[in-house]
Amino acid sequence: MSFMIYPAIDLRGGKVVRLKEGDPGRMTSYSDDPADTARRWLMIGAKWLHVINLDGAFGEGDSANQQALLSILKAAKEFGASVQFGGGIRSVDAVSKVLSMGISRAIFGTIAVENPEVVAAALKRFGAAQIAVGIDARDGLVRVRGWKDNSGVSTIDLALQMQALGLGTIIFTDVSRDGLGSGLNIPSTRELAECSGLDVIASGGVHTINDVIAARDAGLAGAIIGRALYEGTIDLEILYQALAKKIN
Repeated sequence: MSFMIYPAIDLRGGKVVRLKEGDPGRMTSYSDDPADTARRWLMIGAKWLHVINLDGAFGEGDSANQQALLSILKAAKEFGASVQFGGGIRSVDAVSKVLSMGISRAIFGTIAVENPEVVAAALKRFGAAQIAVGIDARDGLVRVRGWKDNSGVSTIDLALQMQALGLGTIIFTDVSRDGLGSGLNIPSTRELAECSGLDVIASGGVHTINDVIAARDAGLAGAIIGRALYEGTIDLEILYQALAKKIN
């Protein structure tokens, strides 16, 4: 996998929002039009979008988010881009449903800890290219149920377990940094990639272009960018230019 940028679109009640440290009480709303937001990033050149159903992650109703997701998928199709999607996906049937909608990669979260057999079954049915696992952690331990609970499982142990099942891609988020603009946790993310041998996409804390370049230079598979795009500390067009210069 070549290094990929994933603009984040987090959905709550059909709106584009961002949380600080995964706390729904510390939410900022950025747009009432998810499709318009998607087109904003796609027009600049995004090849993938990272979409999360926060209502699903918190175990709440998500009908508004379903409509928002469909509008995002329509926009992505117009630009020939792909969407990875997570939040409340806890069964093989749920994966089948979102893939049939046009999602390119479904993301498991809590279920990977609580019932890894579901991940194994999904990998067997759909293949590693269409499945990812989000490992969200604080102090090296995996958080579950919308980051509210400590599973007691170490990030590396979970990654190795998933690797043994045939998983290819992990999305690693340092919860203590997410939405705060304090920079990615490059050492922990790189350690996870090196120990597991998996493609690891970095998430949580991206604030400047240098944070993204550091992720690329660490050999990671990609970086998810949320608040930094919405608040303008990263200009996506300039980021693409900077990455191209670094490569060339």
